[in-house]
Amino acid sequence: MAKEELLEFEGLVTEILPDARFRVQLDNGHALIAYTAGRMKKNRIKTLAGDRVTVEVSPYDLEKGRMIFRHKDERAGTGPRPPQRNQYRRR
Repeated sequence: MAKEELLEFEGLVTEILPDARFRVQLDNGHALIAYTAGRMKKNRIKTLAGDRVTVEVSPYDLEKGRMIFRHKDERAGTGPRPPQRNQYRRR
């Protein structure tokens, strides 16, 4: 197995931990600690407890992972969106 090959799993965020880490329960029942990928931080994707996520895990350490994708919730698109507030800067 090459070093670049990572395992991808889907799971559920069960707990938010300090230092931008999350406890994730995978679909196969395994629990691990995951951190947010840089691409998710750059695009300001927020993750809350109860969110479905995709996690990359190294085959060498199955206790740690990196969250690379937050799945959209089916319920989120049904309700009306709150109005967009204008952004004003104070001088």
